[in-house]
Amino acid sequence: MTTRRHLDHGQRRRHRLRNLLQSVLLLGGMVGLLSLCVWVVFGTEGMLWTFGGWVAALLLSPRASPALVLRLYRGRQLRPRDFPQGFAILEPLIRRAELNHVPSFWYLPSPILNAFTLGRRDSAAVAVTDGMIRALNAREFAGVLAHELSHIRNNDIWVMSLADSIGRLTNLMTLAGALLMIVNLPLLLTGRVQFSWLLIFLLLLAPTVANVLQMGLSRAREYDADLEAAMLTGDPAGLASALRKLEMQQAGLWERILMPGRRLPEPSLLRSHPPTQERIRRLMSLYPSKDIVRFDDAGPFGLGDRPAADSRPPRWRITGLWH
Repeated sequence: MTTRRHLDHGQRRRHRLRNLLQSVLLLGGMVGLLSLCVWVVFGTEGMLWTFGGWVAALLLSPRASPALVLRLYRGRQLRPRDFPQGFAILEPLIRRAELNHVPSFWYLPSPILNAFTLGRRDSAAVAVTDGMIRALNAREFAGVLAHELSHIRNNDIWVMSLADSIGRLTNLMTLAGALLMIVNLPLLLTGRVQFSWLLIFLLLLAPTVANVLQMGLSRAREYDADLEAAMLTGDPAGLASALRKLEMQQAGLWERILMPGRRLPEPSLLRSHPPTQERIRRLMSLYPSKDIVRFDDAGPFGLGDRPAADSRPPRWRITGLWH
């Protein structure tokens, strides 16, 4: 008989506190960098007007419907009769997550192994690809769905949208500073106008620093979603197994042997997702729970009457995404 241990709640609290602290510091750093850029370029009064306009834009900006976006990728909304095995996993996870809004469930006919969430907490959608359904067993699939539901529960989509808007505004301020310098170049050459070195350093470094902070925030939110997913399923090893399988199946045999990591050549600071091995290490520092029923780890499961998957290799689309 296999001994089943409780989740280590002390370890969970430590992970959660570290993730929260990282998120607060990184988001605060982005706001501080933006404030410095606006103050150097436009002064105190300009900073007040800029932040007022930014807040108004956030409140009044239209939101694209997740259904509209997913239909652009030939997505199909699933019903329980279409995917009974998937809904048997999704529905108890939604109850455990105590979400006020039940997210819609979508199928994308793509061979890429992917799952993602769109929308806000009150109008979210969870999408999975055909490749994901074919590759994972029920236990692994539960871990992936719990991860996506955790993004909704933690309102990560809104947090990352906020960070993206701060990053874009920072780039806009550096562009405005550069244009200001170009317009005043004749006066600068004659010595009638002086620009501070602080402005020049900001023009050079601010976009890169903002991007690094945004990527760091994304990694912190991914770690937190992993932690919440482990709590929802009571089975950290299920999500760890799915991550390991995704990492292995996205590279060919010879690539895994001869060129490991070739598909992620960029430095870790510039990645939006943490290294898979670190995510697995953190998950395995927790323990399986005995008071939550684990999902079956039988072989891959099917999706009723689904359309044929697109067997063509992924291509770049005008939206900037590969699928």
